[in-house]
Amino acid sequence: MATVPLISDEAASAEVLAVFNDIRTTRGTDFINNFWRALANDPELLAATWEGLKTVMGPGTLDPLVKEMLYIAVSTANGCSYCVHSHTAAARAKGMTPQQHGELMSVIGMAMQTNGLVTSMQVPTDPEFMTD
Repeated sequence: MATVPLISDEAASAEVLAVFNDIRTTRGTDFINNFWRALANDPELLAATWEGLKTVMGPGTLDPLVKEMLYIAVSTANGCSYCVHSHTAAARAKGMTPQQHGELMSVIGMAMQTNGLVTSMQVPTDPEFMTD
């Protein structure tokens, strides 16, 4: 259960509706997910977060599917079930195959294991890995 109301289109201010409409246009869908509806309680935060997400997840040198897969990995590390689910759906919509998803889960699992080992053993970083 959300700790804030999920703002419906009917209850939204003009400022919030403008962001919702931009989300619809940008994503080519009528669906506004609960994350955006929760953020709509603070219209400035909603607008700023949407603009940031559009920039980061928009066209760039990384493939859109790679960006979604990175989002899944970070969301897993942060324990954000909502984000894991929403970005897995987005990755599938961008063409992620079941085989790619399985491989991604393997990489995430291995990274979590080796991160835990190196952290618990406090292994010093090799000078060769340090950037100038």
